[in-house]
Amino acid sequence: MAHLRIVGLIVVSALTVGAAVAAPASPYYPPFGLDLTAFDKTAEPGNDFFQYANGGYLARTVIPPDQPMATRRSDMTDRIEAHLHLILDDAARNVPLVPNDLRGKVGAFYAAFMDEARIDRTGVHAIDPELAAIRSAPDLAALATLMGRSTIDFYPSPFAVAIDVDLKHPDRYAVYLSQSGLGLPGIDYYTKPDFAPQRTAYRTYAAKLLTLAGWPQSDAVAQDVLAFETGIAQASWTEVEQRDPTTQYNPVTPDQLTASAPGFAWQNYLTAAQLGDRSSLIAMQNTAFPKIAAVVAHTPVQVVKAWMAFRSADDAAPYLPAAFSDARFAFRDGVLEGQAQQQPRWKRGIAAVGGADCSYAVHSCFGTLKWAVGQLYVARYFPPATKATITALVVELKSAFRHRLATNTWMGPATKAEALKKLDATLVKVGYPDRWRDYKGVVIRRDDLTGDVRAGAADDWAFVTQRSRGPVDRGEWLLAPQANNAYNGSFNDIVFPAGILQAPIFDAAADPAINYGAVGAVIGHEMTHGFDDEGRQIDADGALRDWWTPADAAAFEARAAALGKQYAQYEPVPGIHINPQLTMGENIADLGGLSIALDAYHASLHGKPAPVLAGLTGDQRVFLGWAQGWAGKATPEEIKRLTISDPHSYRKYRVDGVVRNIDGWYAAFAVKATDKYSVAPDQRVRIW
Repeated sequence: MAHLRIVGLIVVSALTVGAAVAAPASPYYPPFGLDLTAFDKTAEPGNDFFQYANGGYLARTVIPPDQPMATRRSDMTDRIEAHLHLILDDAARNVPLVPNDLRGKVGAFYAAFMDEARIDRTGVHAIDPELAAIRSAPDLAALATLMGRSTIDFYPSPFAVAIDVDLKHPDRYAVYLSQSGLGLPGIDYYTKPDFAPQRTAYRTYAAKLLTLAGWPQSDAVAQDVLAFETGIAQASWTEVEQRDPTTQYNPVTPDQLTASAPGFAWQNYLTAAQLGDRSSLIAMQNTAFPKIAAVVAHTPVQVVKAWMAFRSADDAAPYLPAAFSDARFAFRDGVLEGQAQQQPRWKRGIAAVGGADCSYAVHSCFGTLKWAVGQLYVARYFPPATKATITALVVELKSAFRHRLATNTWMGPATKAEALKKLDATLVKVGYPDRWRDYKGVVIRRDDLTGDVRAGAADDWAFVTQRSRGPVDRGEWLLAPQANNAYNGSFNDIVFPAGILQAPIFDAAADPAINYGAVGAVIGHEMTHGFDDEGRQIDADGALRDWWTPADAAAFEARAAALGKQYAQYEPVPGIHINPQLTMGENIADLGGLSIALDAYHASLHGKPAPVLAGLTGDQRVFLGWAQGWAGKATPEEIKRLTISDPHSYRKYRVDGVVRNIDGWYAAFAVKATDKYSVAPDQRVRIW
């Protein structure tokens, strides 16, 4: 069950500050919002600013056995989950078997997840509908029909379907088809020798789940399953190739799709996805489609069936008996991320119903009641004053960015005018949607966990498909309010859910400089996503259009390449460097966001000197607010996985890789020309 969305996510977590009451009287980190115990004063800021700002925190912090990392962000997630735990526990108390109200449905879903005894009694029969349909399918065409139900059931598919704004016609929706089907984190995991141990473990995991599902000859067929996915991986576009919206906008009719990518029953697939009447589709990785279709067509039906059975069990494993969920944990969290211990069941229950990391970008959250959970969360834990404060801060950041655009020296007048028009048209969304989703038609039962997952997914997909037949809803949100994230979307919108608007990202009682460095830089980050290497291809109306003169485009690309050259030098784990093409958009947004935040802080002083607090100047506190927000450590396996597959640079380089290009950092911390991260003034990258 998956969705597709072209967005720029900052991928952060957040911490709640309590019930929806007035702002706290004192900052979360006394005395003024910065953790003064986190420093490592033995480190030179110019040699390792991340260590200087966070060394004390890193030294005392231990990665919990049930997590692949320990960060300020994961601490915040824990706090949000604690609040969600109270909400869901309360909602599940004495809940009817089939409740009618929103709170009751949330409670029944959670109660069903927590009822381990019933889950064990039901066993693998919970996914009998999927397994029986796969077993009885006579041919690949019938299997394509089941794949089309991947939006609402536990079936996998080598292709994914989603509905989003049409990038060439932003006043209407379009159906987007994309490559899919991989169970490992990225293509490199299938093709590079470095990941041979992970491939072996994946094959073992496939055999284990197939055995648990009662599939014949599971050990032998697991190798065929891995070979099938490897073929899909080799046929697929790379993660870098998938970052260009222009090359991925390829309109086709269903007939053209069938002609260009024979071997896959496209009409069966689309009809099962409730899209059989659509006359136009967008084939995103279009040149990969014929190759993937050929992989499917040339694979024996029994192997495709085994792959579907394995991946269905893998998708459903969190909702099945412990033998399934433990096996999934051992591979996905243990082998791939280095996590030593599974999270307690209540945390997994929160994620199942609609937890802090739910978004269209998070596979495990599709099919939840995340918007219902968000409505309950906001009512209890989001201070209304925060929405007004952040909205005002966005105005300040927008003004600072506008000034930077207007005074930009490398961009010509025509492109600059279009850039300013786009900035002015940016839609800002804070806290939660203006309209809540209606769950009246969703039947949730306290005694049917996998049925509840299917019901949530079916309702979500019905909402998406029905909405797509009408006008574009520019008020739509892709992140639920409890999400620890923010994004810039294809509506030319920037969205800050309630979850991220809490300390230390935002603390109403903190020193303003800290807030500018933390939430101000996040706001700036999302604004500049609209002007990164992907976002700059979208105009003020949200349309995919080249609004740059050739000279300005060349100037931008040269500056981006210079930034990429810096990031290519960074090596988060031995032997694996940051991929600057994969991370380019986020690196540009980080640099632009912090630069704009510093300008906005200066403007907020209105010519008055900034106060000095604990011996720290205002500019120092801005930079430290950014740096401490990224404090954290991860297992080597998790760092490796993130470096290969995540479009964000690893957290240390979201600090050190950014500040070295900002002039104010050098003055604030007396950085010397001989320091490790020092860059000569004429070599510093200045984009936004």
